[in-house]
Amino acid sequence: MAGGAAPHGSTDVNRVEAPVTLKAYMMCAFAAFGGIFFGYDSGYINGVMGMTYFVHQIEGPDATVLTSSHKSLITSILSAGTFFGALIAGDVADWIGRRTTIIGGCIVFLVGVVLQIASAGLGLIVAGRLVAGFGVGAVSAILILYMSEIAPRKVRGALVSGYQFCVTVGLLLASAIDYGTQNRTDSGSYRIPIAIQLLWALILGTGLFLLPESPRFYVKKEKLDKAAATLSRLRGQPIESDFIQDELAEIIANHEYELSVAPAGGYWSSWMICFHGSIWEGSSNLRRTILGTSLQMMQQWTGVNFVFYFGTTFFQDLGTISNPFLISLVTTLVNVCSTPISFWSMERIGRRPLLLWGALGMVICQFIVAIVGTITSATAAVQAMIAFICIYIFFFASTWGPGAWVVIGEIYPLPMRARGVALSTASNWLWNCIIAVITPYMVDTDKGNLGAKVFYIWGGLCTLCFIYAYFLIPETKGLTLEQVDRMLEETTPRTSAKWVPHSTYAADMGFTDKAAVSHVHHARKEEV
Repeated sequence: MAGGAAPHGSTDVNRVEAPVTLKAYMMCAFAAFGGIFFGYDSGYINGVMGMTYFVHQIEGPDATVLTSSHKSLITSILSAGTFFGALIAGDVADWIGRRTTIIGGCIVFLVGVVLQIASAGLGLIVAGRLVAGFGVGAVSAILILYMSEIAPRKVRGALVSGYQFCVTVGLLLASAIDYGTQNRTDSGSYRIPIAIQLLWALILGTGLFLLPESPRFYVKKEKLDKAAATLSRLRGQPIESDFIQDELAEIIANHEYELSVAPAGGYWSSWMICFHGSIWEGSSNLRRTILGTSLQMMQQWTGVNFVFYFGTTFFQDLGTISNPFLISLVTTLVNVCSTPISFWSMERIGRRPLLLWGALGMVICQFIVAIVGTITSATAAVQAMIAFICIYIFFFASTWGPGAWVVIGEIYPLPMRARGVALSTASNWLWNCIIAVITPYMVDTDKGNLGAKVFYIWGGLCTLCFIYAYFLIPETKGLTLEQVDRMLEETTPRTSAKWVPHSTYAADMGFTDKAAVSHVHHARKEEV
Protein backbone atom coordinates (compact mmCIF):
# COMPACT_ATOMS: atom_id res chain seq x y z
CA MET A 1 0.00 0.00 0.00
CA ALA A 2 1.44 3.35 -1.04
CA GLY A 3 2.00 6.18 1.38
CA GLY A 4 4.35 7.27 4.17
CA ALA A 5 4.61 5.98 7.72
CA ALA A 6 1.87 6.84 10.19
CA PRO A 7 2.64 10.32 11.58
CA HIS A 8 2.37 9.57 15.28
CA GLY A 9 3.64 6.43 16.89
CA SER A 10 3.39 3.81 14.20
CA THR A 11 7.15 3.81 13.70
CA ASP A 12 7.79 3.54 17.44
CA VAL A 13 8.05 -0.13 18.41
CA ASN A 14 7.10 0.74 21.98
CA ARG A 15 3.83 2.41 21.00
CA VAL A 16 2.11 -0.41 19.14
CA GLU A 17 -0.04 -1.31 22.16
CA ALA A 18 -1.87 0.56 24.90
CA PRO A 19 -0.78 0.35 28.55
CA VAL A 20 -2.30 -2.51 30.55
CA THR A 21 -5.35 -1.56 32.63
CA LEU A 22 -7.02 -3.58 35.39
CA LYS A 23 -10.21 -3.84 33.33
CA ALA A 24 -8.32 -5.18 30.33
CA TYR A 25 -6.41 -7.62 32.53
CA MET A 26 -9.56 -8.98 34.20
CA MET A 27 -11.40 -9.40 30.89
CA CYS A 28 -8.53 -11.42 29.49
CA ALA A 29 -8.06 -13.36 32.72
CA PHE A 30 -11.68 -14.57 32.80
CA ALA A 31 -11.17 -16.49 29.57
CA ALA A 32 -8.59 -18.60 31.42
CA PHE A 33 -11.45 -20.01 33.49
CA GLY A 34 -12.05 -22.48 30.65
CA GLY A 35 -9.06 -24.43 31.87
CA ILE A 36 -11.06 -25.56 34.91
CA PHE A 37 -13.47 -27.79 33.06
CA PHE A 38 -10.68 -29.03 30.76
CA GLY A 39 -8.66 -30.05 33.83
CA TYR A 40 -11.65 -31.35 35.75
CA ASP A 41 -12.87 -33.50 32.86
CA SER A 42 -9.38 -34.94 32.41
CA GLY A 43 -8.92 -35.55 36.12
CA TYR A 44 -12.14 -36.94 37.55
CA ILE A 45 -11.83 -40.21 35.65
CA ASN A 46 -8.61 -41.06 37.52
CA GLY A 47 -10.47 -41.51 40.81
CA VAL A 48 -13.71 -42.83 39.34
CA MET A 49 -11.93 -45.80 37.75
CA GLY A 50 -10.76 -46.85 41.23
CA MET A 51 -14.23 -46.64 42.84
CA THR A 52 -15.72 -49.99 43.84
CA TYR A 53 -19.26 -49.13 42.75
CA PHE A 54 -18.10 -47.95 39.33
CA VAL A 55 -15.98 -51.07 38.84
CA HIS A 56 -19.03 -53.22 39.62
CA GLN A 57 -21.15 -51.20 37.17
CA ILE A 58 -18.68 -51.83 34.36
CA GLU A 59 -17.23 -55.28 35.12
CA GLY A 60 -19.84 -56.99 37.30
CA PRO A 61 -20.38 -57.54 41.04
CA ASP A 62 -17.40 -59.85 41.51
CA ALA A 63 -14.80 -57.59 39.89
CA THR A 64 -12.25 -55.66 41.95
CA VAL A 65 -10.59 -53.61 39.19
CA LEU A 66 -11.31 -52.50 35.64
CA THR A 67 -9.74 -54.56 32.90
CA SER A 68 -6.86 -52.95 31.04
CA SER A 69 -8.89 -52.70 27.85
CA HIS A 70 -11.82 -50.95 29.55
CA LYS A 71 -9.52 -48.63 31.49
CA SER A 72 -7.73 -47.76 28.27
CA LEU A 73 -10.99 -47.18 26.37
CA ILE A 74 -12.67 -45.03 29.03
CA THR A 75 -9.60 -42.84 29.45
CA SER A 76 -8.58 -42.47 25.83
CA ILE A 77 -11.98 -41.94 24.23
CA LEU A 78 -12.11 -38.38 25.60
CA SER A 79 -8.82 -37.60 23.90
CA ALA A 80 -10.09 -39.08 20.62
CA GLY A 81 -13.03 -36.67 20.73
CA THR A 82 -10.84 -33.71 21.65
CA PHE A 83 -8.52 -34.42 18.69
CA PHE A 84 -11.33 -34.02 16.17
CA GLY A 85 -12.99 -31.25 18.16
CA ALA A 86 -9.80 -29.17 18.05
CA LEU A 87 -9.38 -29.66 14.29
CA ILE A 88 -12.98 -28.74 13.52
CA ALA A 89 -12.80 -25.72 15.81
CA GLY A 90 -10.00 -24.19 13.73
CA ASP A 91 -12.37 -23.90 10.76
CA VAL A 92 -15.32 -22.75 12.84
CA ALA A 93 -13.29 -20.05 14.63
CA ASP A 94 -12.29 -18.48 11.30
CA TRP A 95 -15.91 -18.67 10.13
CA ILE A 96 -18.05 -17.46 13.05
CA GLY A 97 -15.45 -16.07 15.46
CA ARG A 98 -13.33 -17.15 18.39
CA ARG A 99 -15.80 -16.29 21.15
CA THR A 100 -18.81 -17.92 19.46
CA THR A 101 -16.83 -21.10 18.80
CA ILE A 102 -15.93 -21.40 22.48
CA ILE A 103 -19.58 -20.94 23.50
CA GLY A 104 -20.58 -23.62 20.99
CA GLY A 105 -17.95 -25.94 22.44
CA CYS A 106 -19.47 -25.43 25.91
CA ILE A 107 -22.88 -26.50 24.59
CA VAL A 108 -21.46 -29.68 23.01
CA PHE A 109 -19.64 -30.42 26.25
CA LEU A 110 -22.88 -30.10 28.25
CA VAL A 111 -24.53 -32.71 26.03
CA GLY A 112 -21.64 -35.11 26.64
CA VAL A 113 -21.80 -34.61 30.41
CA VAL A 114 -25.56 -35.35 30.47
CA LEU A 115 -24.91 -38.63 28.64
CA GLN A 116 -22.26 -39.58 31.20
CA ILE A 117 -24.58 -38.78 34.12
CA ALA A 118 -27.23 -41.04 32.60
CA SER A 119 -24.79 -43.94 32.17
CA ALA A 120 -25.15 -47.19 34.09
CA GLY A 121 -22.66 -49.19 32.04
CA LEU A 122 -19.75 -49.00 29.65
CA GLY A 123 -21.60 -47.92 26.48
CA LEU A 124 -23.05 -44.61 27.60
CA ILE A 125 -20.03 -43.52 29.65
CA VAL A 126 -17.86 -44.02 26.56
CA ALA A 127 -20.34 -42.23 24.27
CA GLY A 128 -20.65 -39.35 26.72
CA ARG A 129 -16.90 -38.91 27.06
CA LEU A 130 -16.55 -38.96 23.27
CA VAL A 131 -19.14 -36.21 22.82
CA ALA A 132 -17.72 -34.19 25.70
CA GLY A 133 -14.32 -34.58 24.08
CA PHE A 134 -15.49 -32.71 20.98
CA GLY A 135 -16.48 -29.81 23.21
CA VAL A 136 -13.29 -29.88 25.29
CA GLY A 137 -11.16 -30.03 22.12
CA ALA A 138 -12.88 -27.00 20.62
CA VAL A 139 -12.66 -24.97 23.82
CA SER A 140 -9.04 -25.91 24.63
CA ALA A 141 -7.85 -24.94 21.15
CA ILE A 142 -9.76 -21.71 20.65
CA LEU A 143 -9.38 -20.41 24.20
CA ILE A 144 -5.61 -20.33 23.71
CA LEU A 145 -6.10 -18.57 20.38
CA TYR A 146 -8.60 -16.11 21.85
CA MET A 147 -6.47 -15.29 24.90
CA SER A 148 -3.31 -14.83 22.84
CA GLU A 149 -5.10 -12.44 20.46
CA ILE A 150 -6.74 -10.25 23.09
CA ALA A 151 -4.07 -10.21 25.84
CA PRO A 152 -1.61 -7.28 26.12
CA ARG A 153 1.92 -8.37 25.23
CA LYS A 154 3.39 -7.55 28.65
CA VAL A 155 1.12 -9.99 30.44
CA ARG A 156 0.24 -12.42 27.64
CA GLY A 157 2.51 -15.14 29.00
CA ALA A 158 1.10 -14.73 32.50
CA LEU A 159 -2.50 -14.77 31.29
CA VAL A 160 -2.09 -17.85 29.13
CA SER A 161 -0.25 -19.46 32.05
CA GLY A 162 -3.41 -18.67 34.01
CA TYR A 163 -5.22 -21.05 31.67
CA GLN A 164 -2.86 -23.85 32.70
CA PHE A 165 -3.34 -22.85 36.35
CA CYS A 166 -7.09 -23.26 35.91
CA VAL A 167 -6.42 -26.68 34.37
CA THR A 168 -4.57 -27.65 37.56
CA VAL A 169 -7.38 -26.24 39.72
CA GLY A 170 -9.80 -28.40 37.75
CA LEU A 171 -7.62 -31.45 38.37
CA LEU A 172 -7.48 -30.63 42.09
CA LEU A 173 -11.24 -30.16 42.37
CA ALA A 174 -11.75 -33.48 40.58
CA SER A 175 -9.39 -35.27 42.97
CA ALA A 176 -11.04 -33.68 46.02
CA ILE A 177 -14.55 -34.59 44.88
CA ASP A 178 -13.48 -38.13 43.94
CA TYR A 179 -11.96 -38.43 47.41
CA GLY A 180 -15.23 -37.31 48.97
CA THR A 181 -17.47 -39.71 47.03
CA GLN A 182 -15.21 -42.77 46.71
CA ASN A 183 -16.87 -44.72 49.54
CA ARG A 184 -20.47 -44.16 48.50
CA THR A 185 -22.31 -47.39 47.74
CA ASP A 186 -24.63 -45.96 45.12
CA SER A 187 -24.34 -44.36 41.67
CA GLY A 188 -23.70 -41.00 43.33
CA SER A 189 -20.10 -42.14 43.82
CA TYR A 190 -19.38 -41.45 40.14
CA ARG A 191 -22.41 -39.40 39.04
CA ILE A 192 -21.69 -36.55 41.46
CA PRO A 193 -18.13 -35.96 40.13
CA ILE A 194 -19.46 -36.13 36.57
CA ALA A 195 -22.43 -33.78 37.17
CA ILE A 196 -20.34 -31.01 38.73
CA GLN A 197 -18.76 -30.43 35.31
CA LEU A 198 -22.01 -28.82 34.17
CA LEU A 199 -21.26 -25.84 36.40
CA TRP A 200 -17.89 -25.03 34.82
CA ALA A 201 -19.25 -25.04 31.26
CA LEU A 202 -22.24 -22.88 32.22
CA ILE A 203 -20.00 -20.28 33.91
CA LEU A 204 -17.59 -20.08 30.96
CA GLY A 205 -20.28 -20.01 28.28
CA THR A 206 -22.34 -17.37 30.09
CA GLY A 207 -19.31 -15.21 30.84
CA LEU A 208 -18.13 -15.21 27.24
CA PHE A 209 -21.44 -13.69 26.15
CA LEU A 210 -20.28 -10.59 28.04
CA LEU A 211 -16.75 -10.49 26.57
CA PRO A 212 -15.81 -9.00 23.19
CA GLU A 213 -14.71 -10.89 20.09
CA SER A 214 -11.04 -10.90 19.10
CA PRO A 215 -10.11 -7.72 17.18
CA ARG A 216 -7.74 -9.77 15.04
CA PHE A 217 -10.68 -11.91 13.89
CA TYR A 218 -12.45 -8.75 12.72
CA VAL A 219 -9.31 -7.62 10.88
CA LYS A 220 -9.19 -11.00 9.17
CA LYS A 221 -12.83 -10.48 8.15
CA GLU A 222 -12.07 -6.86 7.07
CA LYS A 223 -14.52 -5.43 9.61
CA LEU A 224 -12.29 -2.62 10.81
CA ASP A 225 -15.04 -0.68 12.59
CA LYS A 226 -15.76 -3.66 14.83
CA ALA A 227 -12.05 -4.34 15.26
CA ALA A 228 -11.50 -0.79 16.49
CA ALA A 229 -14.47 -0.86 18.85
CA THR A 230 -13.40 -4.21 20.30
CA LEU A 231 -9.79 -3.12 20.68
CA SER A 232 -10.95 0.05 22.42
CA ARG A 233 -12.96 -2.01 24.89
CA LEU A 234 -10.13 -4.45 25.54
CA ARG A 235 -7.50 -1.77 26.08
CA GLY A 236 -9.69 0.64 28.01
CA GLN A 237 -8.88 3.52 25.61
CA PRO A 238 -11.16 5.65 23.40
CA ILE A 239 -11.34 4.61 19.76
CA GLU A 240 -9.78 7.92 18.66
CA SER A 241 -6.69 7.47 20.86
CA ASP A 242 -3.28 7.09 19.27
CA PHE A 243 -2.80 3.76 21.02
CA ILE A 244 -5.89 2.19 19.42
CA GLN A 245 -5.15 3.62 15.97
CA ASP A 246 -1.50 2.58 16.03
CA GLU A 247 -2.18 -0.95 17.33
CA LEU A 248 -4.95 -1.46 14.78
CA ALA A 249 -2.71 -0.16 11.99
CA GLU A 250 0.01 -2.60 13.05
CA ILE A 251 -2.41 -5.56 13.07
CA ILE A 252 -3.76 -4.60 9.64
CA ALA A 253 -0.28 -4.07 8.18
CA ASN A 254 0.96 -7.42 9.49
CA HIS A 255 -2.10 -9.16 8.05
CA GLU A 256 -1.54 -7.50 4.67
CA TYR A 257 2.12 -8.51 4.75
CA GLU A 258 1.31 -12.14 5.51
CA LEU A 259 -1.28 -12.24 2.73
CA SER A 260 1.28 -10.80 0.31
CA VAL A 261 3.65 -13.66 1.18
CA ALA A 262 0.99 -16.39 1.02
CA PRO A 263 -2.19 -15.10 -0.69
CA ALA A 264 -5.55 -16.41 0.52
CA GLY A 265 -7.37 -18.99 -1.62
CA GLY A 266 -10.21 -21.49 -1.32
CA TYR A 267 -10.99 -23.80 1.59
CA TRP A 268 -8.27 -26.36 0.91
CA SER A 269 -5.80 -23.61 0.08
CA SER A 270 -6.47 -22.10 3.50
CA TRP A 271 -5.37 -25.41 5.06
CA MET A 272 -2.41 -25.85 2.76
CA ILE A 273 -1.11 -22.42 3.81
CA CYS A 274 -0.18 -24.09 7.11
CA PHE A 275 2.40 -26.14 5.19
CA HIS A 276 3.75 -23.36 2.97
CA GLY A 277 7.51 -22.81 2.79
CA SER A 278 10.65 -24.76 3.63
CA ILE A 279 11.30 -26.70 6.82
CA TRP A 280 14.77 -25.09 6.93
CA GLU A 281 13.35 -21.56 6.97
CA GLY A 282 12.65 -20.52 10.56
CA SER A 283 9.73 -18.23 9.73
CA SER A 284 8.00 -20.46 7.17
CA ASN A 285 4.46 -21.60 7.90
CA LEU A 286 5.55 -25.22 7.62
CA ARG A 287 8.27 -24.72 10.21
CA ARG A 288 5.80 -23.01 12.57
CA THR A 289 3.24 -25.78 12.14
CA ILE A 290 5.85 -28.43 12.88
CA LEU A 291 7.06 -26.42 15.88
CA GLY A 292 3.56 -26.05 17.33
CA THR A 293 2.47 -29.65 16.81
CA SER A 294 5.76 -31.16 17.97
CA LEU A 295 5.87 -28.90 21.04
CA GLN A 296 2.48 -30.19 22.14
CA MET A 297 3.64 -33.73 21.44
CA MET A 298 6.68 -33.15 23.64
CA GLN A 299 4.49 -31.80 26.44
CA GLN A 300 2.62 -35.10 26.44
CA TRP A 301 5.89 -37.05 26.27
CA THR A 302 6.85 -35.64 29.67
CA GLY A 303 4.56 -38.33 31.10
CA VAL A 304 2.70 -36.07 33.51
CA ASN A 305 -0.70 -37.40 32.47
CA PHE A 306 0.42 -40.85 33.55
CA VAL A 307 0.32 -39.49 37.11
CA PHE A 308 -3.01 -37.68 36.70
CA TYR A 309 -4.81 -40.36 34.66
CA PHE A 310 -3.46 -43.50 36.27
CA GLY A 311 -1.89 -42.28 39.52
CA THR A 312 -4.57 -43.81 41.77
CA THR A 313 -4.36 -47.26 40.19
CA PHE A 314 -0.54 -47.05 39.93
CA PHE A 315 -0.23 -46.30 43.66
CA GLN A 316 -2.68 -49.14 44.39
CA ASP A 317 -0.45 -51.55 42.46
CA LEU A 318 2.60 -50.54 44.53
CA GLY A 319 0.86 -52.30 47.41
CA THR A 320 2.47 -50.30 50.25
CA ILE A 321 0.16 -47.24 50.20
CA SER A 322 -2.93 -47.43 52.39
CA ASN A 323 -4.80 -44.56 50.69
CA PRO A 324 -3.82 -44.05 47.03
CA PHE A 325 -6.68 -41.55 46.59
CA LEU A 326 -5.00 -39.26 49.13
CA ILE A 327 -1.63 -39.51 47.36
CA SER A 328 -3.28 -38.57 44.07
CA LEU A 329 -4.83 -35.59 45.83
CA VAL A 330 -1.41 -34.53 47.11
CA THR A 331 0.21 -34.74 43.65
CA THR A 332 -2.62 -32.67 42.22
CA LEU A 333 -2.22 -30.09 45.00
CA VAL A 334 1.49 -29.79 44.15
CA ASN A 335 0.46 -29.18 40.53
CA VAL A 336 -1.87 -26.36 41.54
CA CYS A 337 0.56 -24.65 43.91
CA SER A 338 3.48 -24.80 41.45
CA THR A 339 1.77 -23.37 38.37
CA PRO A 340 1.35 -19.75 39.62
CA ILE A 341 5.15 -19.44 39.68
CA SER A 342 4.91 -19.25 35.88
CA PHE A 343 2.80 -16.06 36.10
CA TRP A 344 5.99 -14.27 37.14
CA SER A 345 8.69 -16.41 35.55
CA MET A 346 7.13 -16.59 32.07
CA GLU A 347 7.51 -12.82 31.66
CA ARG A 348 10.68 -12.27 33.71
CA ILE A 349 12.78 -15.33 32.77
CA GLY A 350 11.23 -16.16 29.42
CA ARG A 351 9.72 -19.12 27.61
CA ARG A 352 12.91 -20.73 26.31
CA PRO A 353 14.91 -20.90 29.59
CA LEU A 354 11.91 -22.28 31.47
CA LEU A 355 11.41 -25.09 28.97
CA LEU A 356 15.11 -25.95 29.08
CA TRP A 357 15.48 -26.01 32.86
CA GLY A 358 12.09 -27.63 33.32
CA ALA A 359 13.03 -30.53 31.08
CA LEU A 360 16.33 -31.00 32.90
CA GLY A 361 14.60 -31.03 36.30
CA MET A 362 12.06 -33.60 35.13
CA VAL A 363 14.78 -35.85 33.71
CA ILE A 364 16.61 -35.97 37.05
CA CYS A 365 13.47 -36.68 39.08
CA GLN A 366 12.14 -39.35 36.74
CA PHE A 367 15.37 -41.33 36.64
CA ILE A 368 15.61 -41.17 40.45
CA VAL A 369 12.05 -42.56 40.74
CA ALA A 370 12.83 -45.30 38.23
CA ILE A 371 16.11 -46.33 39.89
CA VAL A 372 14.69 -46.36 43.43
CA GLY A 373 11.58 -48.26 42.34
CA THR A 374 13.67 -50.84 40.51
CA ILE A 375 16.04 -51.50 43.40
CA THR A 376 13.57 -51.85 46.27
CA SER A 377 9.88 -51.68 47.22
CA ALA A 378 10.44 -50.86 50.89
CA THR A 379 8.10 -48.35 52.47
CA ALA A 380 10.84 -45.72 52.79
CA ALA A 381 11.72 -46.18 49.11
CA VAL A 382 8.08 -45.72 48.06
CA GLN A 383 7.91 -42.55 50.15
CA ALA A 384 11.04 -41.26 48.42
CA MET A 385 9.47 -42.08 45.03
CA ILE A 386 6.36 -40.12 45.91
CA ALA A 387 8.50 -37.16 47.01
CA PHE A 388 10.41 -37.08 43.72
CA ILE A 389 7.19 -37.54 41.74
CA CYS A 390 5.94 -34.39 43.48
CA ILE A 391 9.17 -32.53 42.63
CA TYR A 392 8.84 -33.74 39.03
CA ILE A 393 5.29 -32.35 38.95
CA PHE A 394 6.62 -29.05 40.31
CA PHE A 395 9.05 -28.77 37.39
CA PHE A 396 6.33 -29.60 34.88
CA ALA A 397 3.70 -27.31 36.36
CA SER A 398 5.99 -24.28 36.49
CA THR A 399 7.54 -24.74 33.03
CA TRP A 400 6.26 -27.15 30.37
CA GLY A 401 2.66 -27.13 31.58
CA PRO A 402 1.97 -23.47 30.79
CA GLY A 403 4.96 -22.89 28.50
CA ALA A 404 3.79 -25.10 25.65
CA TRP A 405 0.39 -23.38 25.55
CA VAL A 406 1.95 -19.91 25.67
CA VAL A 407 4.30 -20.58 22.75
CA ILE A 408 1.71 -22.11 20.40
CA GLY A 409 -0.50 -19.05 20.87
CA GLU A 410 2.32 -16.75 19.77
CA ILE A 411 4.13 -18.31 16.80
CA TYR A 412 1.46 -18.30 14.07
CA PRO A 413 0.66 -15.40 11.70
CA LEU A 414 -2.95 -14.20 11.55
CA PRO A 415 -3.98 -15.82 8.21
CA MET A 416 -3.27 -19.31 9.63
CA ARG A 417 -3.42 -18.68 13.39
CA ALA A 418 -6.74 -20.41 14.06
CA ARG A 419 -5.79 -23.51 12.10
CA GLY A 420 -2.22 -23.52 13.43
CA VAL A 421 -3.37 -23.44 17.05
CA ALA A 422 -6.04 -26.03 16.23
CA LEU A 423 -3.44 -28.37 14.70
CA SER A 424 -1.15 -27.90 17.70
CA THR A 425 -3.94 -28.59 20.18
CA ALA A 426 -5.06 -31.61 18.16
CA SER A 427 -1.49 -32.90 18.37
CA ASN A 428 -1.65 -32.55 22.16
CA TRP A 429 -4.85 -34.55 22.31
CA LEU A 430 -3.64 -37.15 19.80
CA TRP A 431 -0.61 -37.96 21.94
CA ASN A 432 -2.74 -37.70 25.05
CA CYS A 433 -4.96 -40.38 23.51
CA ILE A 434 -2.02 -42.58 22.48
CA ILE A 435 -0.50 -42.43 25.97
CA ALA A 436 -3.90 -43.14 27.56
CA VAL A 437 -4.33 -46.20 25.33
CA ILE A 438 -0.91 -47.78 25.80
CA THR A 439 -0.11 -46.93 29.43
CA PRO A 440 -2.39 -49.53 31.09
CA TYR A 441 -0.77 -52.23 28.98
CA MET A 442 2.65 -51.00 30.09
CA VAL A 443 2.08 -50.85 33.84
CA ASP A 444 -0.87 -53.05 34.83
CA THR A 445 0.18 -56.10 36.85
CA ASP A 446 -1.54 -58.50 34.42
CA LYS A 447 0.09 -56.88 31.37
CA GLY A 448 3.52 -55.26 31.02
CA ASN A 449 3.86 -54.82 34.80
CA LEU A 450 6.59 -52.21 34.40
CA GLY A 451 5.68 -50.54 37.66
CA ALA A 452 8.22 -47.83 38.53
CA LYS A 453 10.34 -48.85 35.52
CA VAL A 454 7.92 -46.84 33.36
CA PHE A 455 9.74 -43.74 34.61
CA TYR A 456 12.80 -44.83 32.62
CA ILE A 457 10.62 -44.25 29.55
CA TRP A 458 9.38 -40.85 30.73
CA GLY A 459 12.92 -39.84 31.72
CA GLY A 460 14.26 -40.80 28.30
CA LEU A 461 11.51 -38.83 26.57
CA CYS A 462 12.17 -35.78 28.77
CA THR A 463 15.81 -35.96 27.68
CA LEU A 464 14.52 -35.53 24.13
CA CYS A 465 12.40 -32.60 25.36
CA PHE A 466 15.56 -30.86 26.62
CA ILE A 467 17.35 -31.34 23.28
CA TYR A 468 14.24 -30.22 21.42
CA ALA A 469 13.91 -27.02 23.47
CA TYR A 470 17.57 -26.12 22.99
CA PHE A 471 17.50 -26.34 19.21
CA LEU A 472 13.95 -25.33 18.30
CA ILE A 473 12.20 -23.13 20.89
CA PRO A 474 12.48 -19.35 20.25
CA GLU A 475 12.18 -16.66 22.92
CA THR A 476 8.97 -14.64 22.48
CA LYS A 477 8.51 -12.78 25.78
CA GLY A 478 7.69 -9.08 25.68
CA LEU A 479 6.78 -9.04 21.98
CA THR A 480 3.46 -8.39 20.27
CA LEU A 481 2.20 -11.19 18.03
CA GLU A 482 3.24 -9.09 15.05
CA GLN A 483 6.76 -8.61 16.47
CA VAL A 484 7.04 -12.38 16.98
CA ASP A 485 6.50 -12.74 13.22
CA ARG A 486 9.39 -10.38 12.52
CA MET A 487 11.64 -12.03 15.10
CA LEU A 488 11.14 -15.47 13.52
CA GLU A 489 12.16 -14.03 10.16
CA GLU A 490 15.37 -12.43 11.41
CA THR A 491 16.82 -14.80 14.01
CA THR A 492 17.24 -18.42 15.09
CA PRO A 493 15.92 -20.09 18.26
CA ARG A 494 19.33 -20.00 19.94
CA THR A 495 19.82 -16.27 19.25
CA SER A 496 16.19 -15.16 19.54
CA ALA A 497 16.52 -13.90 23.14
CA LYS A 498 18.87 -11.13 21.92
CA TRP A 499 16.48 -9.85 19.25
CA VAL A 500 14.84 -6.46 19.83
CA PRO A 501 12.12 -4.82 17.70
CA HIS A 502 13.51 -2.21 15.34
CA SER A 503 10.59 -1.32 13.05
CA THR A 504 6.85 -1.76 12.65
CA TYR A 505 4.84 -3.42 9.91
CA ALA A 506 2.77 -0.25 9.58
CA ALA A 507 5.86 1.71 8.60
CA ASP A 508 7.31 -1.02 6.38
CA MET A 509 4.01 -1.50 4.50
CA GLY A 510 3.58 2.21 3.97
CA PHE A 511 0.48 2.52 6.13
CA THR A 512 -0.28 6.09 7.12
CA ASP A 513 -2.60 6.71 10.02
CA LYS A 514 -5.22 8.05 7.66
CA ALA A 515 -4.96 5.24 5.13
CA ALA A 516 -4.92 2.40 7.59
CA VAL A 517 -7.66 3.43 9.95
CA SER A 518 -9.44 6.24 8.14
CA HIS A 519 -12.90 5.22 9.19
CA VAL A 520 -12.08 4.15 12.72
CA HIS A 521 -13.58 7.42 14.00
CA HIS A 522 -16.96 6.28 12.67
CA ALA A 523 -16.83 2.95 14.51
CA ARG A 524 -19.88 1.94 16.44
CA LYS A 525 -19.64 2.79 20.11
CA GLU A 526 -21.93 -0.01 21.24
CA GLU A 527 -20.44 -3.27 22.61
CA VAL A 528 -19.51 -5.95 20.11
